[in-house]
Amino acid sequence: MAQSPLQSDDLTPVRFADLAGWAKDDHQAALAAFLRFCGPDARAVDSKDLFRLNQEKKQILCAAAHEATDARIFFENHFEPFQIRQNGFVTGYFEPEVSASREKTGRFSVPLLQKPDGLVHVPEKEQPKGWPKHLSHGRLFEGTLNEMPDRAAIMDGALVDEALELVWLNPIDAYFIHVQGSARLKLTDGSTMRVGYAGKTGHPYSGIAKLLVQRGEGTPEDFTMSGLRHWLEENPDKRDALFKENRSYIFFREVTETGPDLGPIGAASLPLVPGRSLAIDDSSLPYGMPVFVSAGFEDPDAPDLSFQRLMLADDTGSAIKGHGRGDVFIGSGEAAGRIAGEIRHKAVFTVLVPKSAAASLKGRAD
Repeated sequence: MAQSPLQSDDLTPVRFADLAGWAKDDHQAALAAFLRFCGPDARAVDSKDLFRLNQEKKQILCAAAHEATDARIFFENHFEPFQIRQNGFVTGYFEPEVSASREKTGRFSVPLLQKPDGLVHVPEKEQPKGWPKHLSHGRLFEGTLNEMPDRAAIMDGALVDEALELVWLNPIDAYFIHVQGSARLKLTDGSTMRVGYAGKTGHPYSGIAKLLVQRGEGTPEDFTMSGLRHWLEENPDKRDALFKENRSYIFFREVTETGPDLGPIGAASLPLVPGRSLAIDDSSLPYGMPVFVSAGFEDPDAPDLSFQRLMLADDTGSAIKGHGRGDVFIGSGEAAGRIAGEIRHKAVFTVLVPKSAAASLKGRAD
């Protein structure tokens, strides 16, 4: 079931002066990330959410952002901070860089699939009678809406006749790319390819590390990203059955519209920014909303400090559910993966709401 949008009852008004770490943040870097939403490529902000900016108000805010000579003053003058009351939890994610093949081989035996024709989002309010409430997507064929097969069925060949194979990978690499949502691929023919999220079956996500902990295979600390990969490598006979328990399945596309020096394209149709891009539950928070994240892990750029940064909600993920849930984009490659895999921490999320929308909201939240 989809999370309802953030409401005034979910928030507590706070002051910028009370945000630990706010004054020490690199506000200029946060402003640069914010300015991406002032360009033509950003996915439109839904008017039902807290942002509530019509085109005129957005243009005024963006003009002020472009003209700002002091980034911190810009945010403090144009936004009001509200702390999300729900207990927060943050993880990390990254863009893998792995080897792959355009053809199936013994080493590269599992495909990333392209989005099939007719795949559509099915909002809860528009679900037909008898439609599973947890199922967010379906397939429209000749006017009839059908359920998509889940991961187990797809692994067993449910879509094999549709020639959807985009590229082939090692089974473990393929699964982790499903979790991360994007990757840079080094192909056996010497070329490179970037792949990104294109759609999903809509079945609920289940974390396989959590399943292993529940079965006594180890502790949460044992199953960081590297720990989970090690277990999968050591248990090839149990691997596929475990994968199938996560019914969620992701489809991919080749990404050609972003340069090699930029991050992967997120759900807001913009390149992600390491350390400034935050994946959120997009049924709860709008894309483009600044979120100050305070969490108990070391800042990758300042290991002696806790992570306290202003970020931008510009991506989402199947595992990110609820107002107080976030996923920090760390970057691309193996080093970023090591850092991302260790992040599983409690967090406090403070959303920055434009003052044009915050006035009435603040009165209701007090």
